[in-house]
Amino acid sequence: MAGIVTEPWSVAENGNASMTAKGSSRELRLGRTAHNMSSSSLRKKSDLRVIQKVPYKGLKDFLSNLQEVILGTKLAILFPAIPAAIICTYCGVSQPWIFGLSLLGLTPLAERVSFLTEQLAFYTGPTLGGLLNATCGNATELIIAILALTNNKVAVVKYSLLGSILSNLLLVLGTSLFCGGIANIRREQRFDRKQADVNFFLLLMGFLCHLLPLLVGYLANGKTSAAVLSDMQLNISRGFSIVMLISYIAYLVFQLWTHRQLFDAQDQEDEYDDDVEEETAVISFWSGFFWLVGMTLVIALLSEYVVATIEDASDKWNLSVSFISIILLPIVGNAAEHAGAVIFAFKNKLDISLGVALGSATQIGLFVVPLTIIVAWILGINMDLNFGLLETGCLAVSIIITAFTLQDGSSHYMKGLVLLLCYFIIAICFFVDKLPQSELISTFLYMLLLGISIIWAYNTHISNGNVSSDKVKSD
Repeated sequence: MAGIVTEPWSVAENGNASMTAKGSSRELRLGRTAHNMSSSSLRKKSDLRVIQKVPYKGLKDFLSNLQEVILGTKLAILFPAIPAAIICTYCGVSQPWIFGLSLLGLTPLAERVSFLTEQLAFYTGPTLGGLLNATCGNATELIIAILALTNNKVAVVKYSLLGSILSNLLLVLGTSLFCGGIANIRREQRFDRKQADVNFFLLLMGFLCHLLPLLVGYLANGKTSAAVLSDMQLNISRGFSIVMLISYIAYLVFQLWTHRQLFDAQDQEDEYDDDVEEETAVISFWSGFFWLVGMTLVIALLSEYVVATIEDASDKWNLSVSFISIILLPIVGNAAEHAGAVIFAFKNKLDISLGVALGSATQIGLFVVPLTIIVAWILGINMDLNFGLLETGCLAVSIIITAFTLQDGSSHYMKGLVLLLCYFIIAICFFVDKLPQSELISTFLYMLLLGISIIWAYNTHISNGNVSSDKVKSD
């Protein structure tokens, strides 16, 4: 992955950035998450030759930062959607237009937040930088969820967070496996299963935290009042949220300290690429900090527009709020990250693509979701982990089929195609979700247990096969 060559004057502006940034270039690169590596594929090298001729240092510094932050991405063409959304809001333009423009404006902002956190990582070091990346990786989803909570739109929060998980597991990963399989159709693509296994363990634990509040509502007898059931589900969800946050903290310790090699392995082969240049910071620490704060405020503004106009867009477009929240919001909001994952799959670097999809799904499921429950608790809003039978069933099947797909550590385009088709099936289901849900809890549980049994049996078969092969080699 090509780095950015810093011009001589830029080094002076950054206060000898290459000398003051902690850690070597190699350490910083190994400290980067797959999320940042994915977003970096959408960046373009800035041409600063014209700006270099500006005689005034202050103006030169401002223009160089503007060039790097605003124009240093292939998604810069979408930035005009931001002022357009603001102007439309104050000019009384139709609400669906504001909704659509706000979604488009969020797309480059999410990629730029990733860029700015990576720039700060050059000064904070790889460990603290990785922690910053992990925290800000899904800032857009978190901001939208909190703003929707403040407007008491709990259903929108649940739908959007569920949609982000489903999108990462099925759409992003499916597209990456499919495109990577087509581009490398004459050779088998392989990846390291260790990182994927850790993510699936955590996702299954998170699914258990969603399943039990749902079961409480179905298994209670007829004498239990609705108020008591609701209070039980609420208290269970709040307790589970604390456990989920603890597990996510443990995951960060596991990822950034004790077992960093499992997550850095995806970048090892790049060290031997001939086209890799040493990377240095292109903006100063305080410039990056203030740009990051500004970008976050703009994301909050556009997220407020999205939350305020989603019902009007639903009515105007004749689409349900659940379909818009579960399908459209994640696709547009994470388009930059998703595109980067697909690009790396084309380059036969599936470890990075898997790190993007599974890492983002884990972060949303074990950090963003429980954090919104805690925030709702603080705000006095009743929000639990019971996302509904249909929604929880889709989550379960998505985790199971994705885990089953990645069991053998290899990939081809057919696996990606199946994941994509599963996503389309779920999209069709929520497109017509005006139909009432039937309480087929026994059928749902039977299918869930059957899927888990299949994965366990297949995993046992793979393990036995590996043991047998090792025994044959030793003989």
